[in-house]
Amino acid sequence: MAEGTLAPPRERPADADRPARRSSWRAEAARLAEVVALVGLVVTQPLLDVLGRSPDFFLFHRASRGDVLLLVALIALAPTLPFAALGALALLGGRTTRSAVHTVLVGLLLAALAVQVGRHLTPLRGVPLLLAAGVAGAGAAAAHRRWRAPRRVLRVAAVGPAVFVGLFLFASPASAVVLPRGDGGATGVAGAGAHPPVVMIVLDELPLVSLLGPDGRIDATRYPNFAALAAGSTWYRNATGVSGWTPYALPAMLSGRYPERAVAPHYSQYPDNLFTALGGLYQIKAEESITRLCPPSRCEQAASPQQGIGVLARESGKLLRQLTAPVDSRVDPEDSYREQTAAEAGLDAAEPVPDDPKFRWDTLDDNQPARFTSFLAGLRPAARPTLHFLHLLMPHSPWAYLPSGAHYDAPEDLPNDGAGWVDLARARHLAQLGYTDRLIGETLRTLRATGLYDKALVLVTADHGVSFRQDWQGRGMGAIDHAADQVAWVPMFVKEPGQRAGRVDDRNWEHVDLLPTIADETHVRVPWRMDGVSAKAAPRGRTDKRFYDRPGQPVTITGGVPAPVPLPAADRLIGTRVGAAPSGGTATVANRSAFDAVDPRRGLPALVWGTVPASVPDGTRLAVAVNGTVGAVVPVVPPDAGGRRFAAFLPDDRLFAAGANRLDVYRVDAGGALRRLTLS
Repeated sequence: MAEGTLAPPRERPADADRPARRSSWRAEAARLAEVVALVGLVVTQPLLDVLGRSPDFFLFHRASRGDVLLLVALIALAPTLPFAALGALALLGGRTTRSAVHTVLVGLLLAALAVQVGRHLTPLRGVPLLLAAGVAGAGAAAAHRRWRAPRRVLRVAAVGPAVFVGLFLFASPASAVVLPRGDGGATGVAGAGAHPPVVMIVLDELPLVSLLGPDGRIDATRYPNFAALAAGSTWYRNATGVSGWTPYALPAMLSGRYPERAVAPHYSQYPDNLFTALGGLYQIKAEESITRLCPPSRCEQAASPQQGIGVLARESGKLLRQLTAPVDSRVDPEDSYREQTAAEAGLDAAEPVPDDPKFRWDTLDDNQPARFTSFLAGLRPAARPTLHFLHLLMPHSPWAYLPSGAHYDAPEDLPNDGAGWVDLARARHLAQLGYTDRLIGETLRTLRATGLYDKALVLVTADHGVSFRQDWQGRGMGAIDHAADQVAWVPMFVKEPGQRAGRVDDRNWEHVDLLPTIADETHVRVPWRMDGVSAKAAPRGRTDKRFYDRPGQPVTITGGVPAPVPLPAADRLIGTRVGAAPSGGTATVANRSAFDAVDPRRGLPALVWGTVPASVPDGTRLAVAVNGTVGAVVPVVPPDAGGRRFAAFLPDDRLFAAGANRLDVYRVDAGGALRRLTLS
């Protein structure tokens, strides 16, 4: 080479960049593994844990095996995708940017995890918990960036989502829904005697005390059809459910055995039940809601519309928001259970709208629950003995019906407990019970019209009640300890074939007695041991009750026929006309626009909620009027989680008219004078 000339560049080997690329991909794979681990802990594990313990969620939503598997795949994989995409975009900014973005993502996920841990282990809630979780997440992110050990632990933990999915599919109660085994159990043996048709309605979340008037009898004014049922049947006044949770209570009723294991309410877990006992002799027409106890080989299951993966994903998203919120919440998938209406399901009503002047909007046929419509349509005589079974989630929350059957909307997060709120919850429950009474009336009319009433064994009951006692609302052990009369005691009516006169029996009935009683009435011998005692036999000797908040852990409760729970005295202003009134402040009504164009066929704005200025003291009374008539008087209460300080329930649909309606809210002074509030 000549002096002063440049040497030609040396060619770079083709594989020279491979180690760097391999290192880069390994680093990205490690970062992805860390994100997968954290998302698994924040999202996959808590969500699959709740859903795995709630097989009724999938049964109610009529989820197929494919639906469940797709939902599980979405829960395990989809939450990771946004983080992975953000990491991929950060690569465009270079190594430093990518590293910083990953540290931020890790910190955010660790803070979200700290919220869940802190809510379980500390008294912190709301903003203080968020601040503490933020500090914890920042500290953990700094440790993650500085030391290798946290990174290594997270990379190993990346197997977590696969483990959580495996536990859900093979070890959770919900696994029976996805991977059922077996198809029913023993068949009953037909004995000598008649085998009458059986009509059985199981209502849900209905305390006996809700039906009682001041004299301890069924309140015939508020619930004329329940009263008519009692007048022609045997009313077991001292009847109790065995659990406050339907997936335990209903299998006990239909198997005659106390709950012993926390398993799915599914025929593979309860192979011996009412449906298998009668299935060899009886045709079975079953409308189940959150159970699937009738095996396909024995049962003529009514066709129900598939609600699909969209509904499952939406409801799972609501659950996730509850699980990750920095405030206490009642994580119960059952909160989402709402009976689909006949109109929503595209079904025709089984009966025309009755000639009832109180029912002003002709919505009973549309608003009838679809499950009830199908059940009613099947109440026809048949050559073969038939069991007509209906489990109807009425008057179970969510409360959405007036006694007339008109529908109304309400916020999903409206409190059920606390001063003012618990009274509102009970009023809405009783209104929905009034509509349930209409459905019972439709059933009785149909039975009489078809000739089944005299021939059939008719049973109407509820699986459990619910407490509306302040500070102890609900169905858990706290409610049992302080309001067992509202949680455990339920209505129980048995009309024998040919029975005309009503009678009352105060024996110690427990719901495990239901199947033995049906077996005796239908002359079928049940080929398994039962814990219950038939009402045809001598009453059980003991007077206490067995109640199971958890399977296999009986709690003894005492007491007899519950005393009526008085209704709050109606305010004297309700029903009065309001004239001109001086102005007296302001109020915000969240759903004020709903009064501008009311279409009664679509629903009524029968619940009004909002807030008042902080200067208005708690306990101040507000009168809510529609079209000049006061429909409710409610107290101002401390703000709930949504900032609401009042909610007024207007159960009288005569207040409303089609079209524009006038809404007024008044402040009631100590002397009873009204001051109109300017609404916004």
